[in-house]
Amino acid sequence: MARPAAAILTGGATPALSPDDAARAIPASEDARRALRSWYAHLASERRASTATLANYHRDVTRFFEFLCEHLGGTPGLAELENLQTRDLRAFLTKRRDEGLKPRSLARTLSSLKSLFRFLERAGILTNTPVMAMRGPKLPHSLPKPLSENDARALIDEAQDAGRLPWQGARDTAILILLYGCGLRIAEALSLKRGDVPFASTLRVTGKGNKERIVPLLPVARDAVDTYLALCPHALSAEDPLFVGTRGGALGQRQVRASIENLRLRLGLPDSVTPHALRHSFATHLLAAGGDLRAIQELLGHASLSTTQIYTEVESQRLLDIYDKAHPRAKG
Repeated sequence: MARPAAAILTGGATPALSPDDAARAIPASEDARRALRSWYAHLASERRASTATLANYHRDVTRFFEFLCEHLGGTPGLAELENLQTRDLRAFLTKRRDEGLKPRSLARTLSSLKSLFRFLERAGILTNTPVMAMRGPKLPHSLPKPLSENDARALIDEAQDAGRLPWQGARDTAILILLYGCGLRIAEALSLKRGDVPFASTLRVTGKGNKERIVPLLPVARDAVDTYLALCPHALSAEDPLFVGTRGGALGQRQVRASIENLRLRLGLPDSVTPHALRHSFATHLLAAGGDLRAIQELLGHASLSTTQIYTEVESQRLLDIYDKAHPRAKG
C-alpha cells in the first residue's frame, strides 16, 4: 500500500516514495500522472535529489493539483496545465498564503512548480510561459544567527549531563561536535555508518545532491565518537547507522532538534539555537579567525561562493555591533 507523502518528512529516516507511488498520490488525469511519474523519477535518479527535497517538491505539487481540482472544477490533465494563466497561479499562491505559508515557503512552492513545468517543457510534453515567467514573493534579507564561541562550548559541554543515560549524552555530544567542529549538516551527520569508524584525520561527507567533500576531523571529534561507541549498548554492524536511538534504530533529525531545544532551555539560550546554527557558527568563527572564504566554501560544500559570502555580512555586522557598544564617539 502506498504511504502518504507526509510519511517521508521524517528527516531522511524513511525512504522516499517510488515514482509510481508519488504519481498515484497526486489527483491528476492519467496523462498528467504519467508526466508526473517521469518528473519525479528525473528528480530522484538524474538530479539525485535528497529525500527531503523530494518530499518538499511532491507535497507542493500535490497541493497545487488539489487546488486545481477545485479551481477548475475537475481533475487536471496536460491540456489544463498547458492553458494555465498567471491569474491561476496567483490564486493558488494567495490560497497558500492565507493558509499560513510564509514568503520563504511560498517561494519554495513556486520553485517546485517551476521544476515540474521546466521538466515538461524540456521533455517536449507541454510549454506554459505564464507559469515560468511568474515571479516569487520578495524575501526578507536575513542573516544566519551563529552562537558565540562561549555558547557553542557551553552547549556541547551540557550535552553529556543532559542525556537520560550516559551513552545518550555521549551520543549527543559527538553529534554536536561534528556539527560545530566540522560544519556538517544534521542530515550529513546522521547519514554516517558504523563502518565509517574509526575515523581518519579527514571525513568524506555526502552532502546535497549526493556531492562528496572532504572535511578535516578534529581529534576531539574522533574522541567523542569513540566515547559514544564505547558506551552504546547496541551491537551495530558496519552498515548500521552510526547514531542510533533508544531502541537501536536510526536516530532522526527530529530527535536531535528536540535534544538541542532541551539544551537551549537549560542554558537560557535564544530560540535561534538550532542544529543548523552550529553549522553557521562553524563558518562564522572560522571567518572571524582569518579563514579563507574559498576554503570555507569547500568545507561547507556550497556550490556557489555567493552562498558562503553571507558569512562576511555576519562578521561585518558583528564588528559594527562591537563598535557601537565600545567606541566613545558611537555613544552619542
